[in-house]
Amino acid sequence: MSLYSKRSLALLGGALIAGCVALNSASAQAPGPTPAKIAVENRKAEFVLIGNFFRWFGGVARGNAPYDEAEAKKRSERIAYLAGLLDESFPDVSNVGEPDSKAKAEIWKEKAEFDKKLAKFKEDAHVFADAIGKEKGATEAFKTAVANLGQDCKGCHDSYKAK
Repeated sequence: MSLYSKRSLALLGGALIAGCVALNSASAQAPGPTPAKIAVENRKAEFVLIGNFFRWFGGVARGNAPYDEAEAKKRSERIAYLAGLLDESFPDVSNVGEPDSKAKAEIWKEKAEFDKKLAKFKEDAHVFADAIGKEKGATEAFKTAVANLGQDCKGCHDSYKAK
């Protein structure tokens, strides 16, 4: 190998090493999502899933969708599980307002009242799952369970969610 080729190879190797170090350094310094952003994204995802799972029950209760026992059980259990995750979804740092979040500042101003409503929703979601597990169709008890949990959702949306 000629002196020119060795020198070119050494320069190329040095450039590659410097490039890798620079890339590694830049990625190590790049900030990740903030705790506020993580909390907002988590709660948005949780509420989207709860809504998606619950919407089917409204259709069944109104007679617009057929009742399916396995589907009802699966959806109600998922709603109960997701409701349990909401305790961690409203840390103080996530009071960021619109456009990043539709959560009103009243959540943090009235934290004790909000926490009571959240605890009630979580409890009612488990009661809902138990009730749905006992029903074998779109009975009056089924419709009542759907309406009760729907009222929990509406109560928080009316008070704590920006339109």
